[in-house]
Amino acid sequence: MNEPAPLAGLWCATLTPLNPAGGIDHERLAAHVRELIGRGVDGIVLFGTTGEGPSFSVAERTAALDELLTRGVPTSRLAVATGCPALPDTAALIRHALASGCPRCLVLPPYFWKDLDDNGLFDYYAALIEAVCDPRLRLYLYHIPALSAVPIQPALLARLDAAYPGIVAGVKDSGGDFSHTRTLQQCAPDLAVLTGHESDVADLMRAGGAGTICGAANLIPGVMAALVRLDASAGAEPRLRSFLEIVHPYPFVPAFKAILAAQRADDAWQAVRPPLRPLPDDARRALLAALRRTDVLDVG
Repeated sequence: MNEPAPLAGLWCATLTPLNPAGGIDHERLAAHVRELIGRGVDGIVLFGTTGEGPSFSVAERTAALDELLTRGVPTSRLAVATGCPALPDTAALIRHALASGCPRCLVLPPYFWKDLDDNGLFDYYAALIEAVCDPRLRLYLYHIPALSAVPIQPALLARLDAAYPGIVAGVKDSGGDFSHTRTLQQCAPDLAVLTGHESDVADLMRAGGAGTICGAANLIPGVMAALVRLDASAGAEPRLRSFLEIVHPYPFVPAFKAILAAQRADDAWQAVRPPLRPLPDDARRALLAALRRTDVLDVG
């Protein structure tokens, strides 16, 4: 395997389509991934938060990666979110990703246990790296405290970087606190710092950040690509603000799936896995009507 490029630019945390039985719709997923790559997305991250990753089993997630590769999606355009509450499950997903040619793995902290200190988190990531025991691994820590309730502090990132240089490759910060993102950059300047908070993309790029892994790229890849490129001529920043203001009141995964279903004229995209629920019809109609009154995106 050639040395993998660090995650940089615009990476889409892809939505995960479901079939009528509630399983992953592999054909729709592959078509969506190809569409995004064709529209300028640099790569795809499977089974992150936007992709409902924690709602899928290890077997489902490994099968989905296999199916994408069978359908010709290049490994160079893929990274895999592999975090699970149990360390052996996370290790199994990482080993499968590595064996499949996808060494870049986004790893949540062990999110069931709360009030963890940096020593415990260091022990967890160290045990995971030692369990996988593969120099090809490129591990990206995932800071999303609103959902995990387990923050990734800058000192922990710096400590892991020093202990496992090359293996620890970066961090995705979805905390929505740009001062935290900047401190991560300062504490580990050799690592790739990406944001999952769309509002911070342009500021991070101006500050020398690596890029973004974001859910909005499922729906407005052109806007997000312009933000990454700092292309002021595209009017991307006000367009993104309009988009976020409209979608903010709604649960974001059902909302994103409702929008994509309208964009593709394909209601199958509305399906989510319990405990999530699709948007009620009145909420969906209100969301789509609000988007149609803007020039942010075409929702049919």
